[in-house]
Amino acid sequence: MPQQKKPRYKRILLKLSGEALAGDKEYGLDPDVLAGIAVEVKDLVEMGVEVAIVVGGGNIFRGVAASANGMDRASADYMGMLATVINALALQDALEKKEVFTRVQSAIEMQQVAEPFIRRRANRHLEKKRVVIFAAGTGNPYFTTDTAASLRAIEIHADVILKATKVDGVYDADPEKVPGAKKFMELTYMDVLRMDLKVMDATAISLCMDNNLPIIVFNLKKKGNIERVVFGEKIGTIVRRGKNA
Repeated sequence: MPQQKKPRYKRILLKLSGEALAGDKEYGLDPDVLAGIAVEVKDLVEMGVEVAIVVGGGNIFRGVAASANGMDRASADYMGMLATVINALALQDALEKKEVFTRVQSAIEMQQVAEPFIRRRANRHLEKKRVVIFAAGTGNPYFTTDTAASLRAIEIHADVILKATKVDGVYDADPEKVPGAKKFMELTYMDVLRMDLKVMDATAISLCMDNNLPIIVFNLKKKGNIERVVFGEKIGTIVRRGKNA
């Protein structure tokens, strides 16, 4: 990346699914994936980009699946929130091994392992170029980590949400199952809601729409993609207001 170029976004929120942290494994954590993310995040911080991260917990526990097996949904969701804390601590360890100053803030208080989420403190950490990892979702059952990502991004005044996935954007069907699936380069929030595209859940999309917060969906597996998105390269799919909105 040419040195004279400047990042398009100054403050970002990176949304990582638990499945992304598992790599090619069915569950658990892949140390190589964690290390790769840490290297890319370190590069961004050194360029002056302020980075916040929201992690999911699907690689350890998926509340909806457990609920379908008879577990109370609220209890299952709280277990899912604790799974995100495990992922956040693992990611913090990977970042600190790369000498990146990092703070984990949890929506559920657990003082021995993480700070409580305090908006002003989170903003102060970001101003000091510390990476802030938000764990435990919103702290409430029935809300996804996608909704937590939208909420935290709005609270810290992020310029964009970067949603890292295993595919290179948003399609009208699963590209791994449908060979002729069409990729969208740009969508409006209403397009996503109307076509029921699985970008983020409806609550998360509505929050972004109400606050004019763009979402970029991109492939995490391709090395250097996080930096490319931050520098404004047209990869993945961007979701934002229409030109005439």
